[in-house]
This record gives sequence, structure tokens and C-alpha cells, in this order.
Amino acid sequence: MRITMIGSGYVGLVSGVCFADFGHDVICVDKDLSKIEALREGRIPIYEPGLEQLVAENTSTGRLSFSTDVGESVRSADVVFIAVGTPSRRGDGHADLSYVYAAAREIATYVEGFTVIVTKSTVPVGTGDEVERIMRETNPAADVAVVSNPEFLREGAAIEDFKRPDRIVVGLNDDRARETMTEVYRPLYLNQAPLVFTTRRTSELIKYAANAFLAMKITFINEIADLCERVDANVQDVSRGIGLDGRIGSKFLHAGPGYGGSCFPKDTLALAKTAQDYDAPMRLIETTISINDNRKRAMGRKVISAVGGDIRGKKIAILGLTFKPNTDDMRDSPAIAVIQTLQDNGAQVVGYDPEGMENARKVIENIEYASGPYEAAAGADALVIVTEWNQFRALDFNRLKQSMRAPILVDLRNIYRSDEVRKHGFTYTGIGTNFYQEATGA
Repeated sequence: MRITMIGSGYVGLVSGVCFADFGHDVICVDKDLSKIEALREGRIPIYEPGLEQLVAENTSTGRLSFSTDVGESVRSADVVFIAVGTPSRRGDGHADLSYVYAAAREIATYVEGFTVIVTKSTVPVGTGDEVERIMRETNPAADVAVVSNPEFLREGAAIEDFKRPDRIVVGLNDDRARETMTEVYRPLYLNQAPLVFTTRRTSELIKYAANAFLAMKITFINEIADLCERVDANVQDVSRGIGLDGRIGSKFLHAGPGYGGSCFPKDTLALAKTAQDYDAPMRLIETTISINDNRKRAMGRKVISAVGGDIRGKKIAILGLTFKPNTDDMRDSPAIAVIQTLQDNGAQVVGYDPEGMENARKVIENIEYASGPYEAAAGADALVIVTEWNQFRALDFNRLKQSMRAPILVDLRNIYRSDEVRKHGFTYTGIGTNFYQEATGA
């Protein structure tokens, strides 16, 4: 198949590279010339494990190429994917679909012969209808079938998710596209990956419903963690106890500082706004959004409490700035709100992240950046783990204690056992355990 990917950001690039690895001929298109030039030179604009190697392998075979020429790329394609950004719109929180609609107009101008147009971007219900209307208005002679094919990629594990998906959802209103989309995903279909065909609107809603449910699950266990701290229970044991129930499952039941990233914040908000527009408000999701927003600053207050209630003039070391490990993505990272809360209360903040510091500099002001975890901790009054990178899971606490002003660890991801930390002379504060008991060993 000849596939053109409009948009070479996270979703477009990962999807395009994986399609090429399946044996399709893929052109990844982007308006940003500097990005395309970098990709042609093998420089990847995002951090995603394994992506650089796949790009190199597939460009060397000629199956993968990069271009800024929309016209030529679209004319030669059997399938054109729209994988542009849909950020939250300023003012009302709805998904900003301007990039999607602009792509549809441009594609319609150049399309030749029967072509399947696939919306890969995360979009609200009814977007495919509008994409089709725009294309037919722009070019009444265009022979197209507009399809919804949402992505379910986790940053940090995107290649594995694409190649071994739980399911592939394809929404269509034109049966001519069924055979084409089956061929696009044939390598996965042969490996027994479920190919789920629905109507276009149903497909669009599946993506939002999935992300909203997972966000709600995270928020639920975070609230249970707060209750655990009040009633002297342990949230990790609660998570295990309910997660072993097959109806619930263990994934996304890890208490922490709240969800962030490129998907959950904007998708939950867009779903809530869409539901309001259709007079079917989703109170659970609206509450989930509110709780998650408040939780991030609450984690900053948790750090302040662990240090004794007054952090003015004190140095706080933050380990982990990205919203999750194995990515350089800072979008809606809990670390941003935690750091702002500490700064608002007079703290001096030093941060370290294995991959995210370049992007962190764009969104976090007035903090010092360290070259490693021990450099960040030197002279600190507290050490705070915000993102659970693997390199933070085996810290040398004897070394840390010698360099820190005060041996205080606030573990917002529960990657350490409290007794392991306390035996090195540290005061330990985790999530969802009794604070007094954990901090004093009582």
C-alpha cells in the first residue's frame, strides 16, 4: 500500500514508521521544514525508545521518506492519514480542529482516484462528517471514503503498542474502505489482533471513552490513597486487592500525583464539552478533571508538610519532570504544578530528568537544572520523586544522606518501601500510607 501521513508529530511519525516496517511505502509529511530535514538526517524530534533505529532501518530500504510537499504525496497515495494536533481550544476547552480541517481542504485539492482518508488524530464525535463535507465542498469530484482510525499508543511504549495492539478500531460509513483498511493492517490481522469495524461516529467516541475511563480509574485510586492516609491503610495493598478482580484489573491503579501528558487532560476535557453540547453531561468525567487538577498542587502541599510546614528559603530537589518515564513530553506534567506550588511558598527548586530537561526549560521558570540525581540532591532539604524513571529506583541513600542538608524523601510514585528508606536514617513520605507512621517509624 502507498500511505501518506499528514503530520509528523508523535502519532504521525510513530504510525508512519511502523507502517513502513510492515512493508508499506510511507511518506511522512509536515509543514515544518526543519523537522523534515532533521528526520531525513536521522535526527528524531521526540524521545521514544526504539524509534530512531526503526526510522534508520526503513529509510535505508526506501520504504519510508519525509516530505513537505503535500500535493505530490497525496496524489500518489492509496491511503492518506490525518495525524495533526488537536489541542484544547483556548477559552472553552473544546478540541481545536482547525489543523484537521485545514488538512482535509488541502488533501481534497490534490487527491486523485479512489483514496481512503483516515482521521488518526483524536477528534470529537462528528468530526469525520465535517471532514467529508469539507472535502466534497473543496473538490466535488473527489472520490474518497473518510474513515476514523483512532490511535491507542502509550508514550514510552508506542512501538510495542502499535505492533501488538489490544485492538484496531476502524469506523467507516463507506464499505469500499473496509478492504483497504484490512490490507493496511493485514500484518497485525494475521497475528490475531482484533480488527473492530464500527460506524465512524462510534469509532470516534471509543477513543474518548477509553481515555476518559482510564483517567477516571487513576483518579479513583488517588482518592482511595487519600482515604488510606486518614484511616491507616495502605493503598498499594488496596490496589492489589481490587486489581486481582478480573472485572477491575490491575492497570492504572497506581496512586500518584495525578495524570498528565498529551492525551488524558485534553481528551477528558473535550469529551466533557461534547457531552454538554449534546445535553448529556458526564458528571463523572467533569469531577475527574476537577480532582486531577487540584491534586497536582496538593502534592506540592504534601512536600511542604513533609519538610515541616515552612519551605521558605529551603532547597527542594525534584527527580523526574516529564509526565511519565521514557518520554521527553512535559505537557500537563504533574511536576509543573508541584514546582509552582513550592516556588509560591518560597522554595528554591532544582530539578533533574533523564530526557525532559530541554522541554522543561520551555515551561518551568526560575529553577536550577542538575546533571544527575545526586547533583540535584546536594545541599537539599528534601528530595522529591515525581516521575518514576528506572534510574531513580536504586538510589544510594548513604551517598544522598551525606550530601543533603536534611534526609527527607517524598516519594510521589511509591517506588520505595518506607522501611528500606528509613533504615538509612531518612524520613519517608509516600502516597496512600499513614504519614505519621511512615515518617517516624511508630
